[in-house]
Amino acid sequence: MFDSLSDRLNRVLKKVSGKGRITEDNIKTTLREVRMALLEADVALPVVKDFITKIKYRALGKEVKSSLTPGQAFIKIVNDEMVKAMGAANETLELKAKPPAVVMMAGLQGAGKTTSTAKLARYLIEREKKSVMVVSADVYRPAAIAQLERVASEVGAEFFPSQADQKPVDIAKSAIAAAKKGFADVLILDTAGRLAVDEEMMDEIKALHAAVNPAETLFVVDSMTGQDAANTAQAFDEALPLTGVILTKADGDARGGAALSIRHITGKPIKFIGMGEKLDALEPFHPDRIASRILGMGDMLSLIEEVERKVDKDKAEKLAKKVIKGKGFDLEDFREQLVQMKNMGGLTSMMDKLPGMGNIPQAAKDQMNDKATVHMEAIINSMTPKERAFPDMIKGSRKKRIADGSGTDIQAVNRLLKQFKQMQKMMKKMRGKGGMMKMMRGLQGMMPPGGGLPPMGR
Repeated sequence: MFDSLSDRLNRVLKKVSGKGRITEDNIKTTLREVRMALLEADVALPVVKDFITKIKYRALGKEVKSSLTPGQAFIKIVNDEMVKAMGAANETLELKAKPPAVVMMAGLQGAGKTTSTAKLARYLIEREKKSVMVVSADVYRPAAIAQLERVASEVGAEFFPSQADQKPVDIAKSAIAAAKKGFADVLILDTAGRLAVDEEMMDEIKALHAAVNPAETLFVVDSMTGQDAANTAQAFDEALPLTGVILTKADGDARGGAALSIRHITGKPIKFIGMGEKLDALEPFHPDRIASRILGMGDMLSLIEEVERKVDKDKAEKLAKKVIKGKGFDLEDFREQLVQMKNMGGLTSMMDKLPGMGNIPQAAKDQMNDKATVHMEAIINSMTPKERAFPDMIKGSRKKRIADGSGTDIQAVNRLLKQFKQMQKMMKKMRGKGGMMKMMRGLQGMMPPGGGLPPMGR
């Protein structure tokens, strides 16, 4: 996420981090490079100007001059101003209206409204413990109604059926009545994609908004459109009283222009950010955490929350007890760790949240990717239960059979067995006095280019 902006800013700020004194002259080049990095990330010009002006004003003030580490104080200012530009803090949904609280989804075609409707439903069901009904008022694209029905069943939301020959206002009113009857806490209304310049379509959504009086009107926008996302949101806000923004496809956005521009231009908070295609890949937008990730400082809070939510605690506890008792760590345990990691969005997603990942060479990062973990899981799946329990028996012909069965080659099987051996040695270090410290030291030796994966247990 926002890789190119992150890499560029990290290179720029590294030059200033060790400076013993900050003056207008010695930060001139730094500020120019920060400005260029933001413009190349497609951040809107007014946002860049305001951002640079505020950094310069604070950098030449007392807080930096009186600091014992002026370079670090300057980086903190960049971080603070980036957080402010994106909205200072996460703003939650306002759902205290008399049930059902209606959430209207608006936006352009192809922005990901229908998928975001399902993701938001899942978020509210799993994390907010709400009962959720969803309905599609997209009468121009019958496939959207079928799509919403399918994804609603996947996330456990109740689906209210609609037809392409109905009027959107009638669909919405019928859905509200059904939600009341079924005691749903929230009704999410998916609407048709439309352009702000299409007067007829904008009049339709205005009438729909007036008819349902939603508690939240969320603008769903593709983050890869950069500052155009902010401009489009502003155009919609002039027609509809938007309460917030859902930024989609952020996992594929290397720039970050939309995230840094929307709040400044529209005055509307980004409430959620879509981080992948899976229906659980929607996260509350925390400006401080996003700024931390952009500046290469990681996002440990989000990582910890994800571990709490997605790691199977019973399995982790069972593995920890098994290792501590000295019963060994076999390939079945290793496979389970890969599955747990996949449940958390994969290795790439985890790396994105770890501090200091920007300092790891690109060649090392390339070795630590989700494709490699998929291959590793496939290799273990191609083994017999006995081979997983006793890896030492995997020789010559067995390796070839496993490679053929997993669609890999013998070299890949050898690599996995080597990484497993490293993991096994590390697990042995957990036993006895000071086991955890020994294990942490072992982890350092498992970082690329040597290869290896940390466990997802305790």
